[in-house]
Amino acid sequence: MGKVYTNKNVLDAAFERLEIVFQSFDNIYFSISGGKDSSVMVQLVAIVARKLKKKFDVLYIDLEAQYVATISHIEELRKSLDDVVGRFYWICLPLSLRNAVSVIQPKWICWDEKDRKKWVRDMPKNNDVVNEKKLPAEWNWFERGMEFEDFILYFAKWYNEMHGGISGAGIGIRTNESLNRFRTIISDKKERFNNYGWTTRVKIGDHPINVYNFYPIYDWEVEDIWGAVAKLDLAFNEIYELMYKNGLSLHEQRLCQPYGDDQRNGLDQFRALEPETWEKVVNRVHGVNFGNIYARTSLLGNIKSEKPDSMTWEQYAVFLLESLGLYAPELRDHYYNKIKTFMKWYEEHEGVRLTDIPDEADKKLESAKKVASWRRIARAIEKNDFWMKRLSFSQTKSDVERLFELKKKYANIIYGKDTDDKHLRQVAEKLNGGES
Repeated sequence: MGKVYTNKNVLDAAFERLEIVFQSFDNIYFSISGGKDSSVMVQLVAIVARKLKKKFDVLYIDLEAQYVATISHIEELRKSLDDVVGRFYWICLPLSLRNAVSVIQPKWICWDEKDRKKWVRDMPKNNDVVNEKKLPAEWNWFERGMEFEDFILYFAKWYNEMHGGISGAGIGIRTNESLNRFRTIISDKKERFNNYGWTTRVKIGDHPINVYNFYPIYDWEVEDIWGAVAKLDLAFNEIYELMYKNGLSLHEQRLCQPYGDDQRNGLDQFRALEPETWEKVVNRVHGVNFGNIYARTSLLGNIKSEKPDSMTWEQYAVFLLESLGLYAPELRDHYYNKIKTFMKWYEEHEGVRLTDIPDEADKKLESAKKVASWRRIARAIEKNDFWMKRLSFSQTKSDVERLFELKKKYANIIYGKDTDDKHLRQVAEKLNGGES
């Protein structure tokens, strides 16, 4: 299996490191995600723990928008490790997470009680769950909306204070997964435990604490992971079977968070692998439902969104444009140019400058197209009004040509049935050879 160190392969090297861990640290916990790496790691840990008659703890941070298969696998691991795990911390707290879908709302909060109706899943009911209603009394360091990365650090600090001595935190990352992971471990600025190169001391700011992260499988390849699964008959997340059937190679298979920097891939992956989870995922966070435009419905269909109370109509219009741009930048630019022309007309003919455009105007005047407002602009984008008739434009030859250009790139997502505009429907049907 994989690399060979003199007379040791990576599996034997991992077992050796884990024995050192159990013999060296006063208390230990392992972080798992339900992904293949941490799953294999914790099952190797269990083998060593049984051999040495030791116990360890587990930290699982449930980010709410998870695959059903991932939660099933976590439950499977929890039950299979029952004889060697002291405490299984299943965290379902309102943590602040990256939302790359929108510049206006760059963060979202999982398990937020304010959004309970939109939760992707119900709160788990097992006894290990730590949520806002079951928060340990001594967790006065926790705050709603706490950054995920900060939670990891303060949990480590709390864990060590509770158990004393020197604590070890096992992390199942492999350096060949990314350059950042490689730097995390090899940096010569890191303090090591007993000079072991696969350990790093944890710091909060510039202050070191009595906790060391250790990486028992840092030098493994993805082939080593699946080799261990086969050789040792280990449990694994069934979502990887679906990924393989969906055409993803071993090196492409990752548990992407749907709203991260690879949000389009993450959303499309949810749609392909667990369609029953898809609708809940795309409606969970503002901006995410624009994934429908790129991967599910027509470019001509209405944008299913709603203005957050905290936004002005101007902010909402910008939000719609930037979110749309993530999936169909050409369509965003088309609307932007129309809006720019609309504003220029009002400045030249009505003396209304950009800074003077009101957020809202009289609804009757807006409907009659007799006044400019940001609400009128936002509603035009929200309706996916391709001709921008709501801003007093009419169909033009260049607009039709642009639609044909969009058809070349977005081949299967322009359908006449998804628009309520008669002329747009006719052009769309022509684009699709008469099909609606």
